[in-house]
Amino acid sequence: MGTFDKGQTRRSYLKSAGAAGALGITGLAGCTAFGGGGSNDTITVAAAVPETGRLSSVGTEMLRGYELGVDVINENGGIDGQEVELIVKDDESDPTTLRQVMQETLSNNDVDMIWGSFSSPLVMAGSALAENEGLPFLAVATCYEAPLTDEGKEWTYTPFPKTRDVTRATTGMLELVPEADRPERVGIWEENSGWGEEMAEAWETKLSEAGYEVAMRETYNTGNQDFSTLISQSESANVEALVACPQPPDGITAMTQINNSGYTPDFIEFVRASDPQAWWSALGESGNYVTMCPGWAPGMTGNGNQTLLDTYRANTEDAGENAVPRVMVGVGYNLVQTAQQALSGAESTEPDAIRSTLDESEFQTVIGEFSFDEYGMPEPGQLSAASAQWWNGDQQLVYPQTENAADLRFPIE
Repeated sequence: MGTFDKGQTRRSYLKSAGAAGALGITGLAGCTAFGGGGSNDTITVAAAVPETGRLSSVGTEMLRGYELGVDVINENGGIDGQEVELIVKDDESDPTTLRQVMQETLSNNDVDMIWGSFSSPLVMAGSALAENEGLPFLAVATCYEAPLTDEGKEWTYTPFPKTRDVTRATTGMLELVPEADRPERVGIWEENSGWGEEMAEAWETKLSEAGYEVAMRETYNTGNQDFSTLISQSESANVEALVACPQPPDGITAMTQINNSGYTPDFIEFVRASDPQAWWSALGESGNYVTMCPGWAPGMTGNGNQTLLDTYRANTEDAGENAVPRVMVGVGYNLVQTAQQALSGAESTEPDAIRSTLDESEFQTVIGEFSFDEYGMPEPGQLSAASAQWWNGDQQLVYPQTENAADLRFPIE
């Protein structure tokens, strides 16, 4: 297999050496048995999720996806006859709290895998703990690339679109607008954070390369209550398309003030902020036609999407026959599919066995088909980074254009 160079990470070595075994990919309803069988009756997964705090609106929806996915696994006989037990703690949207509750969970339970929280600071807090413990860690709801490429992580895998994918999806949405009507001047509101800077830089580069003029790029702080200066600057710069990645409370505040200002860009993409139901609950029709890039949206096809819809409708009180889950439910479900396929293909539940399968397998989930690169991110270009738009209380897939997608509504009315 080759000689392991101490200068390499374990993951980059496995990638370059071509480690063992093709994985027979199945949906959640079909599980391939462990090659060596499991010794326990239960596979234990620990997760921390923001059930309270600033990120609770999206965290609880993501958790619903985790729960639905685990239900499907267990209702279909588990993995090699082993049920999955999901132990969830509320991290209160705080990295310090996350570390405390997860450390307590690991101390009191024989945990096989850890699943992450929502947003980069919380995900990276969970990642640091998993790296220290030597346990496989899966996380979605983080696009931030720098911590993954800079810190030599061995156990962290993020089956979710990255910054590079989000910016590609932004240009993809704009290209859906007829060329004669397409906006030309773009404004970037940059959150004063590591991911905010990474997104702003990537947007500026990608959109400039695509021929758009970046007319403004201005910074704001998390928790900002007054966006009037940014709104005024955007109007003065004649911004036609506005892009930003605010936290949900900040995005809702910003959109409220945009609506009250008398100036609205023709296109608004608020990545992260417009993902949860809280967006519509707070804004109603004034939140219409704002776009998001959650990585999954109703309208995606194949790879277990129908099972997700059927399971959601069967297990959600008062859900009608045409009800669809919110976008973060699908994102969470995708993580469980990834975990199931990794566990099914592993020789055992030993951490190294699971990691080898994660490194060397191709995965099919509701967000698409992908394999992990040496940093535990989906290989560049594999994910289309599904984007959606609010339409009268519903989140409609607009990119990519599947047979079930809606046409992008442009301009915002």
